[in-house]
Amino acid sequence: TKEEILEILTLARQIKDETKRRDFKDYMPKKTLGMIFEKSSTRTRVSFETGIYQLGGIGLFLSSNDIQLGRGEPMSDTARVISRMVDMVMIRTFEQSKIEEFAKYSKVPVINGLTTEYHPVQLMADYMTIQELEDSTPSFNPFEVKGNLLACRFPMTAMEIYGIIAYLESMGLVNILSGNEGFGTSVKTIDWD
Repeated sequence: TKEEILEILTLARQIKDETKRRDFKDYMPKKTLGMIFEKSSTRTRVSFETGIYQLGGIGLFLSSNDIQLGRGEPMSDTARVISRMVDMVMIRTFEQSKIEEFAKYSKVPVINGLTTEYHPVQLMADYMTIQELEDSTPSFNPFEVKGNLLACRFPMTAMEIYGIIAYLESMGLVNILSGNEGFGTSVKTIDWD
């Protein structure tokens, strides 16, 4: 829900402030995060491994070469086996359907590290950055309408802009999407409930 996401972001800002002060707390002592990478990423791997370690846990890197994710073994079996051995799973893959199927059979929470459709962790990080910028600049608005174009005031890819607009709109935090008559918008809204 919107409230849960805002609670996560509040806690994330608190932990970020503690980390800046080198005040590490074991929020997740001895917890194991299984990190499944069908699609590799330096930043995602390093940030998740470092993050779980700084919270008192450990990250377990699993590439598509290490496991039978959807090939040779049904996704349901992979999810059941891995989720019996870890406390949470992060998956970075291509198809959204893979994460949804894995989560259906998992006994532990599953984090969407990225799919071709969604990048929720990045969106939440972007929104947190926007919150921080708003705190330091109360009139800050990350977007500006220029004629028929929506421009972003800081560097973002088209996927990030598209995603954060859909995210902010679905949270009820902005209502800026419009289109010329007959064109509409292709942004999907997400039902958080």
